[in-house]
Amino acid sequence: MKNTKDEVSKWDEAKFAPTNKDTINPDHYKMGGVEVIDAIEAWDLNFRLSNVVKYVARAGKKSTSPLEDLKKAQWYLNREISKVQS
Repeated sequence: MKNTKDEVSKWDEAKFAPTNKDTINPDHYKMGGVEVIDAIEAWDLNFRLSNVVKYVARAGKKSTSPLEDLKKAQWYLNREISKVQS
């Protein structure tokens, strides 16, 4: 069975149509037009500091309470401090 150009075009449009839920770049990682990953890469942060920035940036945006994300950021920051002190 051979697809016509119109059939393929309609399939492509449906497959790649924008949705409200972007699982790769969700809204809770976008602040003021800047994506967290772009800032992390521009600043050349290591894994621990990258997670600090990520969790602080999304605190209160992914869920209604920022406390869980702030505690995660604190955990990674404490790990970084321990690494620097050793």
